[in-house]
Amino acid sequence: MIAKNLREQPAFHGNYGHLRLACCLAFLVLMAAAPAARATGGEDEEYDSYKLRLDGFWLYSKPSGQFTSKGNTGFLDVEKDVGFQSYNTGVGKVDWKFTHKNHLYFIYYNFTQSKSVVLNRTVAFEGRTFNVGATASGALKSKIYVPGYQYDFIRRKRGSLGVQVQLNIIDVAGNLFAAAQVNNGVPQAATFSSSTLRVPLPVAGPTTRIYLIPNSGRLFVDANVLGMYFFGYGNYVSSMGTLGFNLAKHLAIRGGYTLGSRFEVKTSSDRAGVTLSQHGAVAGLEISF
Repeated sequence: MIAKNLREQPAFHGNYGHLRLACCLAFLVLMAAAPAARATGGEDEEYDSYKLRLDGFWLYSKPSGQFTSKGNTGFLDVEKDVGFQSYNTGVGKVDWKFTHKNHLYFIYYNFTQSKSVVLNRTVAFEGRTFNVGATASGALKSKIYVPGYQYDFIRRKRGSLGVQVQLNIIDVAGNLFAAAQVNNGVPQAATFSSSTLRVPLPVAGPTTRIYLIPNSGRLFVDANVLGMYFFGYGNYVSSMGTLGFNLAKHLAIRGGYTLGSRFEVKTSSDRAGVTLSQHGAVAGLEISF
């Protein structure tokens, strides 16, 4: 089990600040949503009326976290060891509202980054040792495929309040490579280590959209908070809050902040474990039909 070691690593504690900020902002929007969503209005008067919606977002993501080796024999910190920085990536979503209150959707996240770095500590990772001072290349590949269902408990002219239930299919890999070189006068052989985790994680949580200006469908906020605790096996949470502006009847721009994912998977001693967070500013377009 890797829970104790991960909690004792001080480098990861700061990530809970991003988690609390994102979840608190989304929670405040959700609480404000309920009274506004109860405003009167028929279905044909809804500002958010559509059958098919396409969302495409640019995400300025900041990765953080750790991979822990099999048998809890070492770890690779993607911030301190490899020095990954914020980078540009994308998020896509397709939403089919097949009845007035029922949705089926699919989301795809792709977090991929690589970097060369001079190691500032000796890293033991997946049965290989990388000595301090070695020039290494690190890579992080994290893809999340998300089929999901949404039900709107409240759906009125001024907004909606519902719940999302989805399956996050996570495919994440971290690797480290050091070419043959001389380190402090001692020849070093080329070294490569990799850790891969593929796991489906069911999550659920509230979602809302509220139009802010009375008698206008121009300006709105959209927010959700999703998560699940898997008892002794880990946890998952994500959150997204955006401010949107309708440029035309079927076209809107949105921008805000997202905790794209934060998950911890604790495994038995014969398997690798991972704690990983992706968070940052988000902006994009929304097209409705």
